Amino acid sequence: MTDENKDLIGVRHALDALEKRLQKVASEMERSQIADYVQLLNRPYSLMWRNLLGGTARGVGIAIGFTFFAATILYVLQLLGALNLPIIGDYIADIVRIVQHQLEGKTY
Repeated sequence: MTDENKDLIGVRHALDALEKRLQKVASEMERSQIADYVQLLNRPYSLMWRNLLGGTARGVGIAIGFTFFAATILYVLQLLGALNLPIIGDYIADIVRIVQHQLEGKTY
């Protein structure tokens, strides 16, 4: 083999390695969905709409979760109040009574 052929083979290997690296970078960019992100940044109203919907969904989820949590706590407090524990039972009964009056729309 001549030096020229060796140089061509070396260039060929370098080009193959470069092609593999470019394909890897392209697949990583596709996986990270960078094109969708850039498109979203170029449309600010779409970005604001998505953020508004996301925030609303989070708020509704927090409200539902807190309601479930509070109802569970009140249920447990009612059960503890029914046990007639000394001292603690009176406080729990007062709390349950206040909450029930509020739910009925009455002020105490």
